[in-house]
Amino acid sequence: YTYYRLIESVRIDGKPRHRFILGLGKLEELKTDIQRKQLADRIEQLYKNTPDLFTCDAIVDKLAIHFVTLLRQQHAFKQTEDNTNEKTQSAEYEHIDLVSIKHEEVRGLGAEWMCQQAAGQLKIPEVLKQNGFSKAQTELALTQIISRAVYPASENKTEKWIQDNSAVSILNNLKPDISHQKLLDSALHLYDTKEPLELHLHKTTNDLFKLEDKLCLFDLTNTYFEGRKVQSTLAQFGRSKEKRSDCKLIVLALIIGPEGFVKMSKLYKGNTADCATLQDIIGALRGKNIPVAGGKKPVVALDAGIATIENLKWLKDNGYDYICVSRQKLKDYKLEKTDPVIITDNRNHPIELNLVQQSDENGDRFMYVHSQGKEQKELSMDKRAMKYLENELDSLHNGLAKKGTIKKYDSNLKRLGRIIERNKSVSQFYDINLEQTEGKTTGVKWNIKEEYKKQPDHGIYFLRTSLQGKDEKTLWVLYNTLTEIESSFRILKTDLQMRPVFHKNDKSSEAHLFLALLAYSLVATIRYQLKQKGIHYDWKEILRKMNTQSLVTTTMKNDKGQTIMMQIPSEPSAPAKEIYNALNYKPKPWARKKSVLPEL
Repeated sequence: YTYYRLIESVRIDGKPRHRFILGLGKLEELKTDIQRKQLADRIEQLYKNTPDLFTCDAIVDKLAIHFVTLLRQQHAFKQTEDNTNEKTQSAEYEHIDLVSIKHEEVRGLGAEWMCQQAAGQLKIPEVLKQNGFSKAQTELALTQIISRAVYPASENKTEKWIQDNSAVSILNNLKPDISHQKLLDSALHLYDTKEPLELHLHKTTNDLFKLEDKLCLFDLTNTYFEGRKVQSTLAQFGRSKEKRSDCKLIVLALIIGPEGFVKMSKLYKGNTADCATLQDIIGALRGKNIPVAGGKKPVVALDAGIATIENLKWLKDNGYDYICVSRQKLKDYKLEKTDPVIITDNRNHPIELNLVQQSDENGDRFMYVHSQGKEQKELSMDKRAMKYLENELDSLHNGLAKKGTIKKYDSNLKRLGRIIERNKSVSQFYDINLEQTEGKTTGVKWNIKEEYKKQPDHGIYFLRTSLQGKDEKTLWVLYNTLTEIESSFRILKTDLQMRPVFHKNDKSSEAHLFLALLAYSLVATIRYQLKQKGIHYDWKEILRKMNTQSLVTTTMKNDKGQTIMMQIPSEPSAPAKEIYNALNYKPKPWARKKSVLPEL
């Protein structure tokens, strides 16, 4: 049934709010919305003693007189200082049995409500409805996207979290008894609308934050599967970036803007080489005809593994400028300046930048980069690897003096070859000799090469670009934006648990990864706006602060034998309020929801 309440619109702290005045009951005497609106107007007219501006039927007039009488008995009003007849904030009193007060159904609200508003900012509900989602399907899809952002887990665990811990289903007007099968079906339905959703999010974030596609970052990562995946075509053995060579992989290619928003994504087989994907995905992005700044194509920043001569030529032939790490170090080169440009990294280690005088035959420019932090890291890695190699050589040498060990020269030469192969990253820095006498091995001697001792190449690499007329700092800033895509991969894999993939068929695996990307769009929207306000929390820290806000269901009995039930959001803590204010989001979805249940 419907229970009507008389409310008024007021401003509290500069924000519009609804204030409860009087309960009107079911109003079964009134059949149309016009009559109910006339009743509200007539009550206001009678209470404020304003002249009759309209006429109404006898039923409306009779009800209005009755409610005004109740209003004068139950509520106190006073005139404001400027002699207007506005009401002060009214109170609603009940005689309550304090012993009967119970707090039940305490559910997490803060992180879910923040993500719900971010989804509204991105107009995700609208685009879902435009692509054929019903109201119920839209609400379920929103619930699932928000759940992945706040509590990334399998469908089974997400089902239990929605039922027992979270208010996300209440925010989306769903019953909490959502099954894991419904979540699986919803993820598949979302994946069916991948292209329009990605295009919508791209254009919406550009419009919302006034972004221009002057630069796009292209990179790949892979994630591994648990299980054999016998029937999968996507899952293949390849080079795992997570050192899981025992598992089949799937490759995810992303084009991301420097602000962290995904422009396009595509999945490839796990054995696909990084360099084999660029022409496909950049060509697909070009086919979408997305307008860019000044009608120019964006500059493409890419990692060295993708920057083959063939790919760079393709970019240039198709009108794209690029910047990347050169795949080979220059040997004979001259620097433009005697005093290099000095900048510092985020750990205050100095970095030297200096343009190389000559260009290559394609007109590409090179920039010399010497990073002290990278040099220290490479030296540390070399030191650890060299110690491991020397320990193996020592073991081989000392074993030759023991009784019963193999002394045959050819056999020990093979052993030495295997040691060198296992330590090929540093064995090149050594002169290693296997000594013999009459076909028997007598010892192993080694020493470090003189050219390694000079350490000319540690921390040095070269950037390659087709851009002309840019100085060292500009080129460095452009290339350094690649750290944003690395951050995006880290959030997807760790915070949103994109890895590992447990699904058995390819369609479910693709839906799993796309759902993580949709959840990432909420994360990127929230973090970008916080960064603009000088708040640089990672996603887990944001969730920790927001999870302090809960939705509490409170029940109590009054002196009429009725049970009063209220759903009241808790006040956000100071850190949560800081985040709400920085995002310009509402701190609560509602002040309270009240139901009066008669005694059975």
